[in-house]
Amino acid sequence: MSILITAATSAQAYKLKAALNTGETILLGDYLELPQLMVQNGTMVKTPGPENPSFAHLMLTLALDNGISRIYALRHTERALLQEAETLFAEFDIELCTPGKEFIAD
Repeated sequence: MSILITAATSAQAYKLKAALNTGETILLGDYLELPQLMVQNGTMVKTPGPENPSFAHLMLTLALDNGISRIYALRHTERALLQEAETLFAEFDIELCTPGKEFIAD
């Protein structure tokens, strides 16, 4: 299974990726502009924007399609929306993780 860290355009995402050091595959994702090369080679994924009314369901689909078992949402708006759907994610054994304050991208 993989881990998804959002806010890939932030330094905090890279700090968290280095700190996790779990041996699991770690994907970085963002709804902001990403380098196309990184998306094409699979090291980054484009995530839905939190302004989308179906944000949580789109994130769930993204997680299921990519074998993601843990999500670290580094932006407050993403975290808040995902926490509202925590039960839904738990039904699919996807853990929504709260990063430490030093990793928050807001």
